[in-house]
Amino acid sequence: MKITADTNTFLAVALNEPEKEQIIRLSEGHELVAPEVLPFEIGNALTAMMKKNILAKAEVDSAWDQVQHIPVDLRRIDIKSALKIAIKFNIYAYDAYFLECAEVHRSPLLTLDHGMKRIAREIGITILE
Repeated sequence: MKITADTNTFLAVALNEPEKEQIIRLSEGHELVAPEVLPFEIGNALTAMMKKNILAKAEVDSAWDQVQHIPVDLRRIDIKSALKIAIKFNIYAYDAYFLECAEVHRSPLLTLDHGMKRIAREIGITILE
């Protein structure tokens, strides 16, 4: 089964967050897919955490290295369709990219974002929990 995985799930695994084991359990043996913007979003999130003094500079490098060990198939998405989702639900385009990816690939969504879960359910996307 293909699973669309949100950026926050990759970060939770790389940073050994409490949700790590559940994410691994839910995704083990399945193919992860994500929009092709995923690496850029991960990089941005890591540097944002560094700027807020949540992560040290060395931890940014280490977390990036950890993420590189997670196999994921990066997919091109239809930005115009994603923008329609973003506009309809008044969310960031980056979040809509993941919803669009899950919708197009008819895959369940793995996310830690409660708002995305609510919207995904509303548009008929299964949530892995």
